[in-house]
Amino acid sequence: MSIDEQVTGRLYGVGLGPGDPSLMTVRAVEVIAEADVIAYHSARHGRSIARQIAAGHLRDDHIEEPLVYPVTTETTDHPGGYRAAMEEFYEKAAARLAVHLEAGRTVAVLAEGDPLFYGSYMHMHKRLADRFRTEVIPGVTSVSAAAARLGTPLVEGEEVLTILPGTLPQEELTARLAATDAAVVMKLGRTFPAVRGAFEAAGRLDEAKYVERATMAGERTGQLADVDAGSVPYFAVAVLPSRIGSAHTEDPAPRGEGDGEVVVVGTGPAGPLWLTPETRGALAAADDLVGYTTYLDRVPVRPGQVRHGSDNKVESERAEFALELARRGRRVAVVSGGDPGVFAMATAVLEVASEKEYASVPVRVLPGVTAANAAAAKAGAPLGHDYATLSLSDRLKPWEVIAERLRAAAGADLVLALYNPGSRSRTWQVGKARDLLLEHRSPDTPVVLGRDVGGPAESVRTVRLGDLDPAEVDMRTVLIVGSSQTRWVRRGGDGEQIVWTPRRYPEA
Repeated sequence: MSIDEQVTGRLYGVGLGPGDPSLMTVRAVEVIAEADVIAYHSARHGRSIARQIAAGHLRDDHIEEPLVYPVTTETTDHPGGYRAAMEEFYEKAAARLAVHLEAGRTVAVLAEGDPLFYGSYMHMHKRLADRFRTEVIPGVTSVSAAAARLGTPLVEGEEVLTILPGTLPQEELTARLAATDAAVVMKLGRTFPAVRGAFEAAGRLDEAKYVERATMAGERTGQLADVDAGSVPYFAVAVLPSRIGSAHTEDPAPRGEGDGEVVVVGTGPAGPLWLTPETRGALAAADDLVGYTTYLDRVPVRPGQVRHGSDNKVESERAEFALELARRGRRVAVVSGGDPGVFAMATAVLEVASEKEYASVPVRVLPGVTAANAAAAKAGAPLGHDYATLSLSDRLKPWEVIAERLRAAAGADLVLALYNPGSRSRTWQVGKARDLLLEHRSPDTPVVLGRDVGGPAESVRTVRLGDLDPAEVDMRTVLIVGSSQTRWVRRGGDGEQIVWTPRRYPEA
């Protein structure tokens, strides 16, 4: 017999909205009117906010089932600790409701906000929905209510909204707040000091709003930075509203000379999956994006931002342009591929920033995933021991210097990560490097060719040093040449190739 064919009562999870009874849905009111049993959660003092919201719709003949939490903090003398105490409570509460349902009664479990959004109802739902006919009545969440009471758009266009519990570790909150466009942090109260600290560490405290008891008696709104931690109840949220919306509804304080900054960011080897949370935050907060057009194209377009794309061969000019913008009060993100400090834009920016006229402009460098690390991870762990990183480009240093360093690194038996191996105008360096390395390495030495790692044309394969063909290498390829200890094996039924360099070096 299916659930629908069983002669039992029906379970309803009834969303009541954020607190104002007038924000209950018509369907919520109908279900309460039809129900035989009204259940609601409460603390040990017996008062229930859910019951207070629905009070005007309760009848004298309703059977009431208060589900009283055994604990309201994580302090308990239960032998299994807080989690075990709550599991036991939910099991017993579900069993009480099951008795009514088996007797054919309709049970409405009241829930503030929405029943399946951080609500206690879901614990009843998980235990009963597979046994009894069930319907969930959605409700207006505190997130929507908070945005409405602030009168500020929460998200617009392609912005991303992140909803976070304040109970997360502060470092995790900081990372997520730095990375997102807009956010709401729930469950404040005793978590407020850590939540406030996370906003400050993410550099977003000035944007953050505070909403307490939205639509309820005692409602309070304001700037998060101005709130006294000792006054914050559980029913409060911290809000990072839309940056676009804020620009529409407020006049941002003008920034003058000395208020700007340059942040040099690394986008990793490819698209958004390779961005760090800190980099995402810096890109979102910037007024201007400056960079090689190919790298700028990896960054989502945001309303209000100005993008300044240029050719890949004007690094000094690009750096000076970014610093000049910052000196005029703009927040500038200089966009680099990979890690900005590895053969990339950080050096160019810092070199120009060291000149007297830009000495007062703040400059930060944010790391990114390097091409060598990305290719190594795809191949296995060839960089597991000591290694050297070299660029084969002779545009900024003579080939004689490159050759000398190749010999020294090869003679020291280091794994080599080789950047900028070739281009349309440089076709001979790879062959020269291969021949030089063969003076020190076996022709069987594994060489990883990582091309466009993370991108649509990704190719990662391993060849023998003696078989390395310069024609198969271009500017989008990074080479990782193994040491005498690097291993190259096939494993599994499909013959998957893996390359790794042992961490222990053999004793002489």
